[in-house]
Amino acid sequence: MKKIFTGLLVFSFFVNVNGQSELKQSALQLNTITTAVPFLLIAPDSRSGALGDVGVASSPDANSMHWNVAKLAFVEKEMGVSVSYSPWLRQLVPDINLSYVSGYKKLGDNNAIGASLRYFSLGDIKFTNDIGDPIGDFNPAEFAFDVGYSQKFGDRFSGGLAIRYIYSNLTGGIDVGGSNTQAGKSFAVDVGGYYTNDEAELFGQDAIFNVGLNISNIGAKISYTNDAVKDFIPINMRLGQSLTFVLDDYNSFSILTDVNKLLVPTPPIYATDDNGNPLPLDPVTGEQVIESGKDPDVAIVSGIFQSFNDAPGGFSEELREFNISAGLEYWYNKQFAIRAGYFNEHATKGNRKYITVGAGLKLSVFSIDFSYLISTTQQNPLANTVRFSLMFDFDAFKSQNKNSDNSGGNEN
Repeated sequence: MKKIFTGLLVFSFFVNVNGQSELKQSALQLNTITTAVPFLLIAPDSRSGALGDVGVASSPDANSMHWNVAKLAFVEKEMGVSVSYSPWLRQLVPDINLSYVSGYKKLGDNNAIGASLRYFSLGDIKFTNDIGDPIGDFNPAEFAFDVGYSQKFGDRFSGGLAIRYIYSNLTGGIDVGGSNTQAGKSFAVDVGGYYTNDEAELFGQDAIFNVGLNISNIGAKISYTNDAVKDFIPINMRLGQSLTFVLDDYNSFSILTDVNKLLVPTPPIYATDDNGNPLPLDPVTGEQVIESGKDPDVAIVSGIFQSFNDAPGGFSEELREFNISAGLEYWYNKQFAIRAGYFNEHATKGNRKYITVGAGLKLSVFSIDFSYLISTTQQNPLANTVRFSLMFDFDAFKSQNKNSDNSGGNEN
C-alpha cells in the first residue's frame, strides 16, 4: 500500500505543477502545429484513454495496433479482438463519433499479426453557396485500415511494422470556394520497438519493466483539391515506459509515462511591415518572407528531421512541442482495474490538459473498460464523455467449448 500511496502523491504533484505554470505559458506566442487527418492520433480504446493517453509500453493487448505494433509478439493469448466507441463533442452535437475495431493472431511463440479499422464520422453537414442557398447535404467521414506484423528478437525485445491506408472524405466532391474538391488519400507505415523485463526488482519488490518506442503515420501528404498545397499527415514519435509492481498474487500497481512529438515542420513566423501586414512575396521564390524558423514546404523525410530544429523560438520552443502523459493502473486478482491519468500539452502548442479516470473488469470470455475525461483548460471534444471498449478472449471461448464438450461426453 505504501507504493500505491507514493505513486498517487507523485501523480498529484505532477498535475499541480502543470496547473500552476499555465498562466506563464499562456503569455507566450501561440504557434500550434496542424496536420491533415488528426483523427489518427485520437486514443481509440478506453484503457489507454483512462491512463491519460499512455500506451506505447503498457502490457500488450488487442489494441496494441494503435500504440505500438511491436508489443503483439509478447501478447499472452493466442487471439483477441477489441471493439471501442467514443462520442465526439457530445455536449454540442449527437452524431460525431469514433469507432475502432482491432485484433491480433499469434503465429507462434515469437511472432504475431494484427489489424485494425478506425472510422471517424463527422455527422451531417449542410453545404450552402455564397448567398446561403442550400446546395447539398453530406455526411463527411474518415477511416484508416492497417495490418501489422510483430517479431521477437530474443527473450525481451521485439520489433514491429504496420502498413496503413488512410481515406478522408470531408466534402463529397462539392465545390468549395470555387475549387473542385476530392477525398484525401494516403498510405503510411508505423515502426515500433518494445523491451520487457518481467524479472526486474525495485525497492526489494518484484517488478515488470517495459520500454516502448513507436513512430507512426510515416506517409504521403494529403490534399483535398488538385491545386492546393499538400498537408503533412500526423507523423508522430511516441516514447514511454511502464513499471509494474507485483505486490502479491492478487495485487499489482503500474506507473506509466509517455512522451509524444509530432515529426512535422513547425510553422515559421513570416515577416511583416510596421502595420503588421505581410511583406511582398520574395521575387525569387514567390513565397512569403520568413522572419524566423524554416520553410515548412519540404519533403516527408526532410520534414521529419527538420521538426527537431525548426521552431521559430529556438530550443525552448522545441521543448514545448513534447507532450507528456502519465497514468496509474491498479489490478486486483487480474480481474478488476482502476485507472487514472493526466495529459499535458503546452499552452502555445494546443493547450490540451486533462485528467482521465476509468476502470476495467475481466469476465470469463470478455472484458469491459470505460474511461471519463475531465478537461482542465478549454473545452475538450471528449470532455465529460464516457467511452467504452469491449475485448474478447478467444482462448477462453475455446476453453469453455472444450469443457462443454467434455461435460456432454461424460453425461453420455
